[in-house]
Amino acid sequence: QVQLVESGGGLVQAGGSLRLSCAASGRSFSSYDMGWFRQAPGKEREFVAAINWNAGSTNYADSVKGRSTISRDNAKKTVDLQMNSLKPEDTAVYYCAASSTQGKPYWSAKYEYWGQGTQVTVSS
Repeated sequence: QVQLVESGGGLVQAGGSLRLSCAASGRSFSSYDMGWFRQAPGKEREFVAAINWNAGSTNYADSVKGRSTISRDNAKKTVDLQMNSLKPEDTAVYYCAASSTQGKPYWSAKYEYWGQGTQVTVSS
């Protein structure tokens, strides 16, 4: 069992930066692939970024590629998402997710555990 708690969201002006953090509790965090997803009002949840269990592989949605960096610290059981050059279209609730299976980082169904989400609002 893994519990996830996100933090770091907030209100920021376009062009600004935010660092989202996800703290995990439970055993075997270091064996889980981790992902960030987001959901804007009236839209479906979408993939943002993912990092595999040993940080050897990262993946990004085209919409955030070049502006975001995902990282993890297995000793601290945390995974972070640094987002720069934020745009109003980045406004959404951001969710952290954990998966005990490898591969298919874009596929939300592979992630068994989800946090409650943190709101990111980017003003123009």
